[in-house]
Amino acid sequence: MLRIHFTEVDLARTTLAVDPDPLWEIAASLHRLQTRRGRWAFAQWHHEARHTLRERGLERAVRALLVPLYPTGGYFPDFLTPEQAADGLEGGLSAILDEHPGRITAEIRRLARTAESPRSPRAPRPSRLSPWTAQLPCAQGRQELVGLLRAYHSAAIAPHGERMRARIEAERATCSRALMTGGVEGMLAGLGPTMRWENPVLHVTYPVADRDLHLNGRGLRLVPSYFSWGTPVSLADPGLRPVLCYPVLKEPARTAPSTTALAAQGCAPGKSLTALLGPARAGVLSTAAGGATTGEIARVIGVSASSASRHATVLRDAGLITTSRNGASVLHTLTPAGASVLRAAAPR
Repeated sequence: MLRIHFTEVDLARTTLAVDPDPLWEIAASLHRLQTRRGRWAFAQWHHEARHTLRERGLERAVRALLVPLYPTGGYFPDFLTPEQAADGLEGGLSAILDEHPGRITAEIRRLARTAESPRSPRAPRPSRLSPWTAQLPCAQGRQELVGLLRAYHSAAIAPHGERMRARIEAERATCSRALMTGGVEGMLAGLGPTMRWENPVLHVTYPVADRDLHLNGRGLRLVPSYFSWGTPVSLADPGLRPVLCYPVLKEPARTAPSTTALAAQGCAPGKSLTALLGPARAGVLSTAAGGATTGEIARVIGVSASSASRHATVLRDAGLITTSRNGASVLHTLTPAGASVLRAAAPR
């Protein structure tokens, strides 16, 4: 169990990542390649990623060099997930290149000790570290690592970027609603079944030994992750800026990113959209632009909740909206296709 201790200042400084963090997603996706846990939710990705890695001649390098750096259910080096990755892949890779060699050496040694320590009989055995890892503190070693991470991201992560952003944006919409109704504490209380808020402590189901993390006024950066599965992950070094990477709820997704921008633009169904979809479904699509529950959609367009649910199902099956659970209700948001339809039909 990880216990994260908040002060009033920490609550005020808690933030939620805007976009998928590319280096956290690399870490989580490499975990998905090593275990069958959650395979049902990533079956299509797993097949496509393995095929692409093999096709590009990366499979052996990923298995021999990257996988040992990211063992499942235990420690992996903090320098692999720098906070600069919040600004994009290249920002994160630049931070790895610029990292102090002493820190990298210390974290690689810790990884080696962890790999050799006794583990639960049910825990997956970590892959043997390659002699190549000893070169990571050197500039040339880091250049090779960054090149491999960039190639892996291009092959296994980037092709699925729209689907990732859809799930992350749906999670942000859910968190935003919880924030509006219950403040930061309300948002923390609704982060999912692996976390429990008991003021002033967030109790987090954790894959390693019990620990306490005192934020001490630094706040917490919450990073929802598409490829993460099961338990959240935090940085091992308590001296670094606190981060909690946690899994978003999965669905058999074929949708791409949602957006709430159209709501801010005040889009309402025009004549062309109504003619295309009918008044009820045009209303559902417009209302979902800002993120809305089934009950809210029903009230806005003036139909019963069951009717609103049926219309939402049709739009979801058509790839125009995506749906995520928000407590006892569900939250509907737009996919890019839905946003494009609404934008194209907006009165000019």
